[in-house]
Order: sequence, then structure tokens, then C-alpha cells
Amino acid sequence: MLLPSAGCSFGGRFYALEDTWHPDLGEPFGVMHCVVCCCEPQRNRRGKPTGKVSCKNIKHDCPTLPCSESVLLPGHCCKTCPKASPSIPEKRPEPIFDSFEYFQDKEDDLHKSYNDRSYLSSEDLARDDSRTDFVALLTSGVEPWLPLSSAVAKARFTLVRSYLLFSINYERLGRPSRVRFTDPDGNVLFEHPVQKSVSLQDGMICGMWRNLHKPSIRLLKAEQLRISLVTKFQPAGEIQGSIIKHRALFAETFSAILTSVDLTHMGTGGIAMLTLSDTENNLHFILMAKGLLEPADKEFPWVSLRVRILHQNRVLREVRANITMQDPDFAEVLSDLSSREMLWLAQGQLKITAETEGRRRRQIAGYITARKSCDTLQSVLCGGDALMPTKTGAVGSAKLALHENGTLEYQVQVAGTASEVISLTLETKPRRKNKRSILFDMTPSYREGLASGTWQHMNARDTHMLLQSELFLNVATKDFEEGEVRGQISSLLYSGLLARYTELPIPLAGQLVSPPVRTGLAGHAWVSLDEHCHLHYEIVVGGLGKSDDIAVSAHLHGVAKLGERSHEHARLLKGFYGTEAQGVVKDLDAELLRHLAQGTAFLQVSTKVNPRGEMRGRVHIPNQCESGGIRLGPEEDELLEEPKPKDPEQLKKDPNSCFFEGQHRAHGSRWAPAYDRKCSLCSCQKRTVICDPILCQPLNCTQQVHLEDRCCPVCEERKASQEELRAEKARDSSEGCYFDGDKTWRGAGTRWHPVVPPFGLIKCAICTCKGATGEVHCEKVQCPRLTCSNPVRVSPSDCCKQCPAPEKSPPELSDMMQADGPRACRFGRQWYMNNESWHPTVPPFGEMKCITCWCVSGETHCQRQECSPASCSSHAKKESRCCARCRAPDIAPEEAQEKLRAEAPETWSR
Repeated sequence: MLLPSAGCSFGGRFYALEDTWHPDLGEPFGVMHCVVCCCEPQRNRRGKPTGKVSCKNIKHDCPTLPCSESVLLPGHCCKTCPKASPSIPEKRPEPIFDSFEYFQDKEDDLHKSYNDRSYLSSEDLARDDSRTDFVALLTSGVEPWLPLSSAVAKARFTLVRSYLLFSINYERLGRPSRVRFTDPDGNVLFEHPVQKSVSLQDGMICGMWRNLHKPSIRLLKAEQLRISLVTKFQPAGEIQGSIIKHRALFAETFSAILTSVDLTHMGTGGIAMLTLSDTENNLHFILMAKGLLEPADKEFPWVSLRVRILHQNRVLREVRANITMQDPDFAEVLSDLSSREMLWLAQGQLKITAETEGRRRRQIAGYITARKSCDTLQSVLCGGDALMPTKTGAVGSAKLALHENGTLEYQVQVAGTASEVISLTLETKPRRKNKRSILFDMTPSYREGLASGTWQHMNARDTHMLLQSELFLNVATKDFEEGEVRGQISSLLYSGLLARYTELPIPLAGQLVSPPVRTGLAGHAWVSLDEHCHLHYEIVVGGLGKSDDIAVSAHLHGVAKLGERSHEHARLLKGFYGTEAQGVVKDLDAELLRHLAQGTAFLQVSTKVNPRGEMRGRVHIPNQCESGGIRLGPEEDELLEEPKPKDPEQLKKDPNSCFFEGQHRAHGSRWAPAYDRKCSLCSCQKRTVICDPILCQPLNCTQQVHLEDRCCPVCEERKASQEELRAEKARDSSEGCYFDGDKTWRGAGTRWHPVVPPFGLIKCAICTCKGATGEVHCEKVQCPRLTCSNPVRVSPSDCCKQCPAPEKSPPELSDMMQADGPRACRFGRQWYMNNESWHPTVPPFGEMKCITCWCVSGETHCQRQECSPASCSSHAKKESRCCARCRAPDIAPEEAQEKLRAEAPETWSR
């Protein structure tokens, strides 16, 4: 849910006050590394804080270099000397526990004849400054006005830029309806409705708080945010806790939720975070607890605590310590676990109990399991990450799930290999030359490109390595016995895309491109259509080593296109500059939706090396969607009494049929056009297409409302009871959104003009409730482009101005909307005719001389000029507006004129 707050919008993204960024203008412009934008705090006439985007060129701030042969590194604005490697400060993780062994990988043990460029250790992952982990223990409060409960929950959070992802596991609690975040004063900052369809398993909640504003991030990092779980019977929150950082989160691979053995001891509970030593079978753990000590007991400032590890009620280990109110956490190491204890630990058969001794005995207990998370265990297998790198264009795609009983379920797809697959194995990092370390052989379960099965004999060391991203999948073939493709198993952070948990990813391989590409890169993707026919996608690319990561963000410029095989209906999804891309497309055309349903669509990832496709995969999504994902309301459906559909070939031969938006229509037929499926109606009249807006009848009431699935407003009195029932249903089922502006719950899919006190109704904004996530998304109303010189505002409350009645649109543009001819293109604030080309002007950067755009039947295409490397020495180069050219040598004037005439045809144009 997005609450109204000060900030700036730029390029479709929201930035908080004082945020800075390099603007990303998308393909083919890319990231402007020499421009820095800032969201500067401002105040409007009423004194309300607002944001203003200010961008400046920082190229003139580049230092003077001592070398003569400077180079421009990818992702940088300023040139550097070739031998001077940029200094990248590394943030080393703080010690896990005082008694923990530090998890460092023995790089010297990895034989250098093997490729290790793609290996990311747990230490590497901890150095990622863009993400921070937090934890919270939730119990009922001790304050007398708070409800009492024996429920306990553990919430784990990951802050990635301005997104807060959370996984919550709870026990002894009915299904929560909402997850609530509050500040120290109890003000609600965000509420996440718990959807029945979103829960991955019983007792778990997965969610995301999008676009945290700077004040909320500061509260989070200062450990001043609180979280509570709201139930139907406890609207104030049944259990709550503070969100804190903790040194154990980095290494945690096992966990436990401890509840009170005595149900009368309300508000008592704890969580345990556990991990194994790097080499020895030593179990480190920290216990966090609430309710074991009572604040009123000042006579005994400390209490003796006994912690035991049991298997089937038999005590295996026991430790004792003293805890106080000021330091209730308890840390310990259990040394030299036996092989049986390691197996029981992996299978979730070990129980941990904590018991206080003295007059007020309290005991809490819970089973230890592998760390639970909403993240997805996955791996992209590619030739670039093989032990001996290959470039065959093959791919492996794996999705794994670790169950509570320690069983590992796996599904691995393989495609495009150069020869027959002879083995598929789960391995650790090799330690000796020509000696791979195989943990489990999946080959017996491999059939026709898919290996599917379970591994039921994992021990705690295997589980620990899996959750620390220290395991690999290796596919060997007849031609490459050491491995043709290989991939590291890692956790993909929760994104809200449910297709991850219900479907296998789509393999993306160079061998699937037409013609095939022999590449060391590969990938996989999840693609799905929601109930609104919006397309959601998530793409992961493999084969880019650690040393290439910086270059990727600067010049890989991978472009993902969704289209059918003939390239006639291609759709740019998103340019991505790392190894992942994800997003939503809301306006797919009818042809592309039809190809998705037939399985003739594909997803293609291109790079600068292979701009016509580096990898590709087929996409098949059965659907009955209409163009644009929006259907007409029932009253408009009555207008569409289209004759019985005719055969497409017969329509082509019919002299009275119409061709519009890539489809033949019969004479007399009526339909909703793709550009406006809600409020426009088109008809075919003897080869002529006429499109008109739907005219709404005047209503005999003062209170009118606009419903989501209707073009015309209705009387509020007629729909009041229906809306109240819908809101009540949404509130009870939690399938809706809470908008803080007017303190109101709304059903999923509802659209409305927001009411924001003290300003009242904001007609220049439209908010939408996204039922799947409970997010309220508000957008500024886009006013239409006016061609008249004197636009007027008909009503003072209207958001957009209009042209006076005598004014009309230019005839040529009007004809293009009504007829079947080629359509014009709009770019920025300008209109361009079909086949017209131009250099785009992008504020505040001005005209982009190196980029040419052209209009093709209503679609704008842009392309950057590709510069060929100059063969002359650097001191002889002359910088032109786009590309470097060699300076002409000192020659006679006649020879110079002849040289210029010879070079004239090389001038680049579009």
C-alpha cells in the first residue's frame, strides 16, 4: 500500500526526498552515468513538503589523469588510467557470535585449473550493501490494555533498496488478517492484507512493503519500527514485537519457534537461530525469549536458565547460564555433534527447550528445522560457469524446495546440449585437481530433458551448505565429461510472483534462438497472466562472473522481448543491467495474447554482442484474455451484438470487410478497440472503421460514482448497499486494501479518486486497489494533448483543461484514428507522421544526436548509432558528435577535398 508522502516521480519510479540516482532512460538511451538527479525538498504554497527533480551533468568534475591512454570503464562517467584498478571498498561482515568460527572459503583449496569465476560465497552475499536483514520476535504484550495470547511468531526481513521483504512463521495463532507496521507512537505506516491464495504453507506469511520512504527506512535502521499480526477477533493486534538487527542472521541456517509449555503463561515465547561451524560439526545458537523474566521481580536481578536438546524426549545435550532483564539473549556452542545427531537435526527431529529455575518456573519448547523462507531455491546452469567453461548455447534450469522433514525436492530441466546427457549431479566446490565432490546423483531420475525427484538422506551439513549457497548442479555430456553446464544454487528473494511456486521456469538457451547462438550464457524466467490479464515476468541470467558484474550494468543492456516467432508482434519488456529483471505489462495486444495461448510466443534476451538474441525460450500460457486485459461492463456488452464470426480467409475476400488493429472485421460488426476497451466503441461500415466514445446518459441524482468495470457513472444511492456489502466482504476476507487518506477499506480492483485530508477530493489522481498484494497504487491523471491555442477548464473542480466547442483536432490525426490508414506516433509532446524520422529530445539532456527514432504505423522505434573502432592511434583521433574518427593527415588541399568527398556517403542517417 502506498501512502501519500513527499517525494519525486521520475521514469516511472518514486524517489524519497534527498534521494540521488543516475537516470535510466531505457533502451536505446540507457543509464546516463554522467548525470546525477536529486529529489530536492520543496514546500508548496500551503507549506506542505514536496519534491522537485534536479539533474546536473557531473562530467566536468572528472579529475585530470596523469596517463595519456585513458579508458572509460563500463558503468563509469570519468575515464581512468588502464593500469589503475578502481578501489572498491569492501564491507566485511561483523562477527557472527563472539564464539563463532568465521565462515571464510578456502580459496587456496580450489584447484586453479577449474573455473571459479561464478562462485559466490556467503561472505560475498553479506557484502551486498543494497540489502540488510532484520528479525522480530512477536508475542502478546505485557501492557494491561493489550490482549493476552500464547501465540508466538518469528518475522525475518530483508531491506533491498526501498523494498522490505518479509517472511513470518507463527504458531498457536488463528490465521491473521493483516500484518501491521507502526512507528514508536503507534501510528500505522503500512498494512499488508494476508491473502489465502498467497500463503505458501500453513503458518507462514509472505509479503512485501514497497517503496519505503526515507523516514520509515530511518526508523527501521534505528530499530524503532514495530510489527503486529492482526486477527479477526483482535483488531488491535494479537501479537507484536520490535524489528531489530541481529548478528546471527548472516549465518542462520536452522531455526526454532519456542512456545510456552504451560498454556496459562501468556506472552511467553522465544526463537532460536542456529548454524554449523565451517568445518567442524559444532552447533552454534542464540536464543531470544520474552516472558521468562518478570519486570516486577526486583529481588532477583538474574535467573538461572537451563537449555536442553532432546530427541524423542531423551536429553542429548544440556547447558546452563544466568540471564538478566537487560540481556535476556542466550548464546552457546554444542560441540562435536554425532552423525546421528546431524541426521536428526536435518530431519527436524531435535527439540530445544529453555526453562527458568526458581520460584517462578517458566518453560518454552520447540522443534528445530531448516530455516524457513519465502525465497525460492533455484539455479541457472550455463556453459560459462562450467568447471571448464564451454560455449555451446545449452541451458539447465533448476527449482528446488527444502521441506520441514529435511527432504529436498528438485526439478531440473536441460535443453540445447551438444550431445547426450550422461550425468546430472549435486556437488560441492571441488577441492582437488580433476576431483569433483559429488553429494547426490540425480541421473537415474533424468528422462527426456527433465530430472524430477527427492533426496531423502540429507544431513545437517548438506542442509547448511544448501542454505549458504555452497552447492552446485553439474550436467555432464558425452562431449564434455567434466560438465557442459553448471550452476550455483542460490535463494531468489521473494517478489510476490506466485508462478514461482506453482510452475517450472522457462529455460532460455542460445540453442533455442533462430539461428542458434553458441554462447556461455543462459537463463530462465517465470511468466504468468493474472486475473486482469496483466503479464508478470521475472528473468534470471547466468554465466556472468563476479569480475563482469560492473560491466553488465553498463554495457550488457540485456533486452527482453516477448513476441511470436515471426517478430511481427514483439513487445519490449524491460532493459536490465544486472542478472535479473522483473516487471508487469498491462496492455498486451490481442495478437500477442493469442500467441501466448497457442504456445507460439517466445521470450528472448538480447545483448550488445548478440543484438538479435542471446537466448530464447518458448512461452505457453493458456488464456481467454481480451486485448488490454479490460473487459466491458454488462451494460456495454449489450451494444456488442456482433454477427456470428466468419472464417478469417472469407473476411479477407469480403470487399466490405474492414482491417483494423491487425485484424479483419465483418461489415456491420461492433467491438471495443484495443486502445480504449472501456469507453470506446468501433464499427465496420463498408470498409470504413468508425470509432466513437460511449456517450453516458445524464443521471437524476447528485451523488455519482465511477465503478471499475463501467464507463459511465451510476447513482451512489443505487449502489450504496452493494458497495457496503463488498467492503464488508473485503474487510472480513482481507482481500482488499486499506487507504490511510480516508481510513477506508476497499475491495480488490476498486478504482477511485482519493480523499486526502485536509485537501479533500483529489480529482487529478486515480487510486487502484491491487487485491493480490493489498497495495494501493495512485497515479496522476494523464491529461490529453490539446491542439487548440486557448484551452479552458469547464468546471473549477476538473483536473484537465479542454478545448472550446468550436475547436477541433487536426483533420489528419482525426482521420488516422477513424480510418484504416497508417497511424501517427507520439513521442514526448510531439506528434510524428508515419515513416517520419527524428533525433529525440530528452529533457534535461537535450537532443540526442546519436539516436534516431522513426514512426512505423503508430509505433515509435529508436536505435543508437553503432560506432566501429578506429584503427588510428589515440593522438590522431578526432571526436565527432557521436563516434571517434581518425584525423586526416597533412595533405594538399586538392587531396583533402577528394578525401571529404569519398567519406561523404558514410554519414549515418535513418
